[in-house]
Amino acid sequence: MASAVDQAANVAHVEKKKTPAARYWKDPQDEARKDGNKLGKTGVQQTQKAKKRRLDENSEDEEQFLSGKTDPFPGPAPIPEDRLRKFKRKDKTKKSRGQHYKLKDMITRSEETSEMAQKQAARLDLVLPEDAGFLEGDEDEDTCTISQEDIADSVDITSATKHFSLRLSQFGPYRVDYSHTGRQLLLGGRRGHVACIDWQTKHLMCEINVMESVNDVKWLHSEAMYAVAQKKWLYIYDSNGIELHCIRKFNDVLRMQFLPFHFLLATASATSFLQYLDVSVGKEVSATCTKTGRLDVMCQNPHNAIVHLGHSNGTVTLWSPNQKEALAKMLCHQGAVRSVAVDKTGTYMVTSGMDKKLKVYDIRAYKPLKSYFLPAGASCLSLSQRGLLSAATGDVVQVYRDVWSTPVTKPYMAHRVQKAVWGMHFCPFEDVLGVGHGDGFTSLLVPGAGEPNFDGLGANPYRSAKQRQEWEVKALLEKIQPELISLDPTELGRVDHATFEMKHKDRVQALGFDPLAKEKFVPRYKKKGRSSAGSHEKRKRKVAHEDLREDIQKTAEDKVKIERERKQKEKKEAVLLGQRSALDRFKK
Repeated sequence: MASAVDQAANVAHVEKKKTPAARYWKDPQDEARKDGNKLGKTGVQQTQKAKKRRLDENSEDEEQFLSGKTDPFPGPAPIPEDRLRKFKRKDKTKKSRGQHYKLKDMITRSEETSEMAQKQAARLDLVLPEDAGFLEGDEDEDTCTISQEDIADSVDITSATKHFSLRLSQFGPYRVDYSHTGRQLLLGGRRGHVACIDWQTKHLMCEINVMESVNDVKWLHSEAMYAVAQKKWLYIYDSNGIELHCIRKFNDVLRMQFLPFHFLLATASATSFLQYLDVSVGKEVSATCTKTGRLDVMCQNPHNAIVHLGHSNGTVTLWSPNQKEALAKMLCHQGAVRSVAVDKTGTYMVTSGMDKKLKVYDIRAYKPLKSYFLPAGASCLSLSQRGLLSAATGDVVQVYRDVWSTPVTKPYMAHRVQKAVWGMHFCPFEDVLGVGHGDGFTSLLVPGAGEPNFDGLGANPYRSAKQRQEWEVKALLEKIQPELISLDPTELGRVDHATFEMKHKDRVQALGFDPLAKEKFVPRYKKKGRSSAGSHEKRKRKVAHEDLREDIQKTAEDKVKIERERKQKEKKEAVLLGQRSALDRFKK
């Protein structure tokens, strides 16, 4: 019995895996070769990440297929150098000999990630094959003589349906506005007619009559809400035509502009007030009296969210919600300003006035670049995403190309509508110009007007209701505060040297010495793990305390000395006050 127990105790719970019995189909030489390979793997082992990092994309090893043929184009497809330079982010960092090996590894991995992102962006640039294109005539043919019917007959069926007219002579003239995705159209008739249309499918979203005059209409952050400037007050409606708000603080509004990244609705009134409404919380941000009379000319700079106002004395003023005075004043015309437009880059401003002149200004230098004379002047101006300028003269709409780079002698396109034009707007991401006039609305085809490629995470014309909701939440989280609106938006990334110097002076006065006078101590690199981040900081702190100890001690002694002198002075003054004078007997 004892021998059996001892034998069971000596047996391990988990025995070594026994080699299976030899089979007749296995070759003993192969088994010996496998064992030898296992023994030969005791050399240097490389991690999987290091192996992946050392894989060369342009490996010269030719891949062989099952048929035995080799790949004639091995490796990834080459990328043109000009496209790689387009997406280049930064130059490679020079690595010094004293850098820590972990830091070198992090820099190497960061550079590899940046290089991979650059190559992917260059490859995906091929996915944007759309080109803007322009209208080109035959030999000795002027493009402005080509009619809209000829263009509609020449293009495909889908594009031809984008040219249409709505005969609405009863409630005109009409103001026009497209949503920032370019799918929805908002019409506002002078006699109270308001309509929302999905103009591509010709689906009527809503149609109401507000029973009073309408001065302007404007989409808000999404196609679910829009603002209507009526005779007395400002109203907010949803896409079903239901009145959501009546804002009585905003009265006699004539023109409106919506700042999408700030969720601000800027309004200009007949009483010379410029007001800003935060539509995300429903509060008035600022109200400024411009003291320049009736404000019926207004536009915004999409680059920096500055509002441009045109006045009857020929000046154009630039405003932001965080200042009560104009940021800049420009004398543009000898007569009243009729219309103002700014391109999407915020570089050029186009104005038209009662002096029948059309002027182009460089806003960066506030200087005129070009000046054109129009026989009847331009009442409405609009700039497209690709830089085309549309100018309305009475019932004639003219489109100009490259107005700021080269002198223009004739229009790019021209079209005559039924009655006088009251509002114009280029549709985003489409070669379409919407014209509101006294007889209704006309959609014109203007080749090369819209941006052919859109950002799917921003203004996506094909987004669903769920995508719109998610975009709205992200836009609210990324909302920019109105205090950050300025003429130069790059100022936020600069260092305020004057404020830094003032803070440094205050710090020197409080400490009694300049802590930045001496160079900072850089610890020497040590091996065996003694140069970790924690020990590095400990050594720096220790030396810093030793350097500051004498200065702090000296400062403390000076303070004690000054305090002692002050007490002695007070004691002397008390003694002098305590002594009786011969004149004290005359005191009552």
